[in-house]
Amino acid sequence: MNLALIGYRGTGKSTVAELLATQLGWKAISTDALIVEKAQRSIPDIVASDGWEHFRNLETEVCLALKDRDRLVIDTGGGLILRPENMEALKTNSLIFWLTATVSTITRRIADDTQRPALTAGKTFVEEIRDVLTERTPKYQAAADHTLSTDDLSPEEIAARILTIARSHGID
Repeated sequence: MNLALIGYRGTGKSTVAELLATQLGWKAISTDALIVEKAQRSIPDIVASDGWEHFRNLETEVCLALKDRDRLVIDTGGGLILRPENMEALKTNSLIFWLTATVSTITRRIADDTQRPALTAGKTFVEEIRDVLTERTPKYQAAADHTLSTDDLSPEEIAARILTIARSHGID
């Protein structure tokens, strides 16, 4: 069994995944990092040269490769939920946690992030976050086994809450 963290960028997935992995003695895996490793290029470079569709294809390959692995804490890219086959692969062997945050929290947290290309053209940073969240929220909701708001919690508090829920599902 694995734990998979889904949600928009800036909701705490990467930090919380590392904490959970340490506490459980499991391995933390970032789908974005695996894509970068596979392509031998940064995400902005992949998207600039080959487009979002190619990036999403690589993301699906990574998800399929992870579905039979065990004892992982999987930190997913924010758009991983856009393809049903990605979530089907993860749900095979993972308890899915959707980490949420408000637009203002996300804006504050990712304002200096240079490793993620724009998702939409012609919009302000805040408009993009708001619009993409509106589009993706139903998909996150449908995919999640559990939902946690991260706005007012430290990464340690989020990890503790996830561990409590995971243990109620027999994960230890």
